[in-house]
Amino acid sequence: MKEQASGQACLPHTQTEGGADPAARAVRLGDRLTLHYRLSCAGREVVSTFGADPETFVVGAGEIDPRLEVHLLGLPVGTHTTLSLGPGEAFGARDAALVHRLPRTDFDPCLDLVVGHTVDFSLPNGQTLSGTILEVNETDVQVDFNHPLAGLPVEFEVEVLAIEA
Repeated sequence: MKEQASGQACLPHTQTEGGADPAARAVRLGDRLTLHYRLSCAGREVVSTFGADPETFVVGAGEIDPRLEVHLLGLPVGTHTTLSLGPGEAFGARDAALVHRLPRTDFDPCLDLVVGHTVDFSLPNGQTLSGTILEVNETDVQVDFNHPLAGLPVEFEVEVLAIEA
């Protein structure tokens, strides 16, 4: 991990009950974290909450990819930083075993199967698995179940707004 830019936002100095400075609180597993974030790859923004509502989630609850989450641990409230994550560091390495040929009959006949589009598959446990269509022919469909950013370098910008234990 290479930190490109970091700094502290100017926060008013306030005290919580018991005298603890909220700006001194750092992210830990189990905390409810509110932040803005931006993911970029190859100079293109993939997703951003800046300019919109911030994201709130429980650290370690599986709500975001744990390979991103680990970079949030230890950051104090007010931190605004951009991390350069190497290929595979954010969403793992590409795995050829996650590319599958599925019979075309496994797909709803009304579904428009287009190369590059994402399709969702319902799993027996109720979860949804997304895959990107790589190839379509008369008998089968090749689907890639890797994360779209797997194996790519990613810029991860975060601004920690609030931490609740």
